[in-house]
Amino acid sequence: MVTQSSDPTPEQIAAELSVVLGRVARRMRMASPGLELTYSQRSALSLLDREGPSTTAALARAEMVRPQSMRLTVAALESQGLVARHPDPLDGRQSVMSVTDLGRSTLAGVRADKEGWLTRAIDEELDEAERRTLADAVALFERLVQR
Repeated sequence: MVTQSSDPTPEQIAAELSVVLGRVARRMRMASPGLELTYSQRSALSLLDREGPSTTAALARAEMVRPQSMRLTVAALESQGLVARHPDPLDGRQSVMSVTDLGRSTLAGVRADKEGWLTRAIDEELDEAERRTLADAVALFERLVQR
């Protein structure tokens, strides 16, 4: 672990952050164990919910995966009734995917489980100053992700 007495190098921070974020992600996935969605499916469904209807190609770009992989992900979501396919109003050769009511309620359950665990952990483990530090770190993470 990086010590407070010396300035950590970017390499040290990256290595430790990678480990910790992996643990947080696994813990959050464990918070909704009954759900039969893969990480990729959850991520694509969430993106459609946040950003609105999209083509499979646009989803693949946003998720930084190959279009073939996204087609498989979307097909699985569609087979479960979580997304629906509609003709693209701008290009009839393409389809646009959108979240169904079942998809929204599924996402709401996943988010409630995950955020419930994380909310309790923050409330029980962190004091006010630590919460402020964590809120500041969230903004920094967002900046790094947008890079």
